[in-house]
Amino acid sequence: MRFIGIIPARYASTRFPAKPLALLGGKPMIQRVYEQVNGVLDDAWVATDDERIEAAVKAFGGKVVMTSTTHRSGTDRCYEAFTKIGHGFDVVVNIQGDEPFIQPQQIKSLCKCFDDPSTQIATLVKPFAETDGIEAVENPNSPKVVVDARWHALYFSRSVVPYRRNVPREEWMKDFTFYKHIGMYAYKAETLREITSLPAGTLEQAESLEQLRWIENGYTIKVGISEIETIGIDTPADLAKAEAFLQASRTTA
Repeated sequence: MRFIGIIPARYASTRFPAKPLALLGGKPMIQRVYEQVNGVLDDAWVATDDERIEAAVKAFGGKVVMTSTTHRSGTDRCYEAFTKIGHGFDVVVNIQGDEPFIQPQQIKSLCKCFDDPSTQIATLVKPFAETDGIEAVENPNSPKVVVDARWHALYFSRSVVPYRRNVPREEWMKDFTFYKHIGMYAYKAETLREITSLPAGTLEQAESLEQLRWIENGYTIKVGISEIETIGIDTPADLAKAEAFLQASRTTA
């Protein structure tokens, strides 16, 4: 199978306008993401709605395609980009444009889910460690995933799922593994076309998680495991933390 990586990158953001162009270690964040992805898959592109991002990608030698400013989600942006540049690819890998520390091994783990020919959509999870503390599991900004015996996602939630009845809260993590969702997706090309035409469902509206729309409509999501902690950047404060992490990693390298 042939895999194409698409990195959605929009300019407007309520919490962090112009986020893809923010400098991290002297490079635009979108460049750092692109460099982590380029060469791992058969091809990689940035999909943007803004000429300033387009110019920045071209300046560092990346591939970029312009898309609409009206998309509801990164998934929709990926599909438009795929219709323009994705001929000859079987699977589309949606890489978040605010994940500059994504590792090639994570991308490979996601792609490996398609070794099963029945896989329609794939995503990644990371087990919460006991040392993370129950507060990390309770964080509504960190969605949790429940999987079945075949490693398909049963449900995603901002709440703690499953609820451990008759177990004291302080003991919830001692002998049970909760899974944190890592917001990467890969889709069979035909599945991507289908899901972008679906209306938002009640579960998605309740949790503000678009993947629930797919489950609610009968699609299966294969889940791969990663032990690597990702650092997503949603706010300028997150960028400052990422800068400190980058500098610390250079010091210890």
